[in-house]
Amino acid sequence: MSAAKENPASGLGVPSHLIAGVRYSLPDMLAELKVERAAAAFAMEKLEQSEIQKLFKAPRRAKLKK
Repeated sequence: MSAAKENPASGLGVPSHLIAGVRYSLPDMLAELKVERAAAAFAMEKLEQSEIQKLFKAPRRAKLKK
């Protein structure tokens, strides 16, 4: 394998010893997700997504009468 495939940061010019992983607590993340889903803003995002999908949906062709 090439060095770029082994270390994705090597292509960015960042030394590999400066990159560190971040760990999050699963219970904390789930609690935050529960609060976000209960918020009214989340419901608006879902609504906006359905409206956006309608904009990009292919228009239906009308059948020609013979």
